[in-house]
Amino acid sequence: MGRPTKENSLTRQDVIEAAIACIEKEGASALGVNRVARELGIKPPAIYKHLQGNTELKKAVALAIYKLLFIELKSKTADLKKPRNFLKAGGMISRDFARSHPGLFQVMMQFKLQPEDPESASVIQEFQSLVQVFLNSQGLSNNKLIDIMRMINSAIFGFITLEQSGLLTLPRSTDDSFEVMLDALLEAIEYIKVN
Repeated sequence: MGRPTKENSLTRQDVIEAAIACIEKEGASALGVNRVARELGIKPPAIYKHLQGNTELKKAVALAIYKLLFIELKSKTADLKKPRNFLKAGGMISRDFARSHPGLFQVMMQFKLQPEDPESASVIQEFQSLVQVFLNSQGLSNNKLIDIMRMINSAIFGFITLEQSGLLTLPRSTDDSFEVMLDALLEAIEYIKVN
């Protein structure tokens, strides 16, 4: 990426983009102030003007990754009207994102979204909005919406995490199992909606 010129001094977004570039090249373990500083061709203290250490860097990067995934989900599902098509596409898009960006997916999965944190809350809210649009049901109780969100996250992201870890070792195709899981997930969502 190189050192920013005086006319184009370092910004918080530059640091986040450099961190993402490091992760894409070297994996999740490359996420750190020292490694990002090397990527930018600067000394680590310059980063502290924008992010207060590794914890804040990890948070900023994880939130940026969630936003990248949401942008992809929204752009590729905008024309889908049926819940079945939306969920299947969303699952496949998430899995493709994880396969194309394994380090980014790992960083995203290692970050704990905190509802009381305004930045995390906005990511949670965005996911809630996606789920509500997908269900075409704004009238669901908050508890049912939370149950559905947790189930979707556990099923899709759990499957992807197990797959990336090499733990799905039985001879059946993981593609076939993923498709079956998405179909079963739709049935489970319907169950939650009516009970």
